[in-house]
Amino acid sequence: MSVAIVNIGRSHRGDLAGTPLEGDALVCADGAIAWVGSSADVARGDHERVLDAGGAGVVPGLIDSHVHITFGDYTPRQQTVGYLESYLHGGTTRAITASEVHTPGRPSDPAGVKALAVAAQRCFAGFRPGGVTVHAGSVILEPGLERADFDELRAQGVWLAKAGFGAFDGPLDYVPVAQAARAAGLLVTCHTGGGSIPGSLDRIDAGAVIAMGAHVSFHVNGGPTAMSPEDNEKIVVEGGEVALQLAMAGNLRSALDICRLVREHDRYDRLLISTDTPTGTGVVPLGMFHLIAELVSLEGLSAEAAIAAATGSVGRVYGLDAGLLEVGRPADLLVLDAPLGSMGDDWAGALRVGDVPALCAALTGGEVRFTKSRNTPAPKRPVREL
Repeated sequence: MSVAIVNIGRSHRGDLAGTPLEGDALVCADGAIAWVGSSADVARGDHERVLDAGGAGVVPGLIDSHVHITFGDYTPRQQTVGYLESYLHGGTTRAITASEVHTPGRPSDPAGVKALAVAAQRCFAGFRPGGVTVHAGSVILEPGLERADFDELRAQGVWLAKAGFGAFDGPLDYVPVAQAARAAGLLVTCHTGGGSIPGSLDRIDAGAVIAMGAHVSFHVNGGPTAMSPEDNEKIVVEGGEVALQLAMAGNLRSALDICRLVREHDRYDRLLISTDTPTGTGVVPLGMFHLIAELVSLEGLSAEAAIAAATGSVGRVYGLDAGLLEVGRPADLLVLDAPLGSMGDDWAGALRVGDVPALCAALTGGEVRFTKSRNTPAPKRPVREL
């Protein structure tokens, strides 16, 4: 199916520079972005659908790198069905599991956690709730797991590992197991800050995350309890390439402190934005844009840097082909505008005054999923179909 979008206003390719598209139109075909150019060169008869953005902007679909997946589009933590499809109406086109730790009665033995990770990965291999791509299956690191176990998981298609919820006596006990997972080619993520569920460790600090060699410091601003300001500085300054994942369900004050440190040390490339939901905070379909609007309006980040931290930077850290508006990339994108009544004049202006942008349309895999979001106010410039 071929879909064209014309008369695009302010755009953002998803890179750290916030580079606009080289034109005001794009075409999606066979699930990918096929062409970018001028609206004058788009012929209505050449495409199944043509959307007129009317001056509204286009950005990549948001990638939430901290979603507590279980099985199917259901969260037992909040007893909610269809939450992932609802997240699409909040701009999230792709979700990455933070491990299936909230699966009721989850196993804790090596064979059990391996089976859980493989089952979750298989569950979403061909399942796209509402059109959302879900990267599921993250093995929960437990005592007894060895390099051979991680090699087996990698061969089965599992590529994520999660530290922080295993039955270890202390944070540094994770180090050899996390390093074995990393050596096997898994991307290692680590709970950061205070414990979030009964039975987990009281606290995992910056030193432990660095010692594990984790690729991503999960909810570095707290999940929900934040680290100390000293630990924030340590993980930014001494953390090397550890990605700094901010979470909507974390501590806003700590998030702003980390943004300050990232700005001072010019490490925007390590910054990610996520929700850390559904957990005790609940199901929050607008969670990504909610945190983005807070950080931008409180001058923690520019609008351009915040969008990059929720799109292209996530794709790069996780090794995905998504997150950028480039020819050949997956056609996951959002048409955005300032909502009616906002003091902002476009999506970036809305963020600067603290408003969540209005979603005019969302495409995933090159298919139009909606032209009216049920979770945001109406846009100043609604999409029209030509």
